[in-house]
Amino acid sequence: MAKSSNPFADLARCLCDGARLMVGVPNYETYVAHMAATHPDRAPMTRAEFFRDRQEARYGGGKGGFRCC
Repeated sequence: MAKSSNPFADLARCLCDGARLMVGVPNYETYVAHMAATHPDRAPMTRAEFFRDRQEARYGGGKGGFRCC
């Protein structure tokens, strides 16, 4: 995450990222950075593919329907 010159904007971004992680919404930009650093030979998923993949991983898509826990 690039820092801006506004510390309040940085704090707001950090709080939003933390809230998203608490409810299970991973950060796409973090995923893209990870892919570039550890798997430079593989193309990262698009934002829509990433969202779909994370939803299926969380809720068990394709494994007999909705899974709460």
